[in-house]
Amino acid sequence: MKYIFFDIDGTLTDNKTHQIVPSAQKALEKLQANGNFVAIATGRAYYKAKSFMEEVRLTNMVCNGGNGIVLNNRLIKNAPLDRSKALMIINEAERLGYGILVAPFDSIDVYSKNTLFLKQAGYRKEPTRYTIDNQLDYRDLENIYKLYISIPEEKESELTLKDTLGHLRFESEYLMFQPDDKKKGIIDLMTLIDGNIDDVVVFGDDYNDLDMFDERFYRIAMGNACDALKAKADYITDRNTNDGIYNACRVHGWIK
Repeated sequence: MKYIFFDIDGTLTDNKTHQIVPSAQKALEKLQANGNFVAIATGRAYYKAKSFMEEVRLTNMVCNGGNGIVLNNRLIKNAPLDRSKALMIINEAERLGYGILVAPFDSIDVYSKNTLFLKQAGYRKEPTRYTIDNQLDYRDLENIYKLYISIPEEKESELTLKDTLGHLRFESEYLMFQPDDKKKGIIDLMTLIDGNIDDVVVFGDDYNDLDMFDERFYRIAMGNACDALKAKADYITDRNTNDGIYNACRVHGWIK
């Protein structure tokens, strides 16, 4: 029995269509039928990942960059960012004159005390509901799940506290802070089910998968993966759109 964790974007899904690759869906079904534990491991927030998990007929997931765990369709935990570290980054960004968006809930809602982020970086490409409240005090927020700072890529070094929290840059106009510890999420889930770490397999394609490409796991990089991930992989399969997941599972004897 293997415990197999799949990234979503660029691994299970075609980046052009944002739909699961048909052969990948077949692989998921065969892996489960053969008695393996199959799960998602994604940086996506729970509210965004839940619908995908259900669409591909899975019931287990590490989400929210490792801070969220779903087991048998039940949300076990969904922890926000370290609040004190997030507030320190907010304070530094404000001093530097950059705009801020804060997600205090696991939802599409973001809050800001002004329109500076929108003026500097524009609207986010993902579905987002904006609330501007000039009376907002970020210190009053109980939780901070994600944080967005409108600092351009070439100015990023100005934000000296940026490495105190996990962060990613998908757009040149702003930096996103979110949990970035999928490895820990996988280990936490394995502890919950008393699974053997030596039997963990991870599939990924991009820089945000580097964390979960731990030497204790068997690491499979997609053919379309970034070079840094391929360098850490135990096995490099075909591109995801060229049946990479299905072919890797077949080569390793997990499906026929």
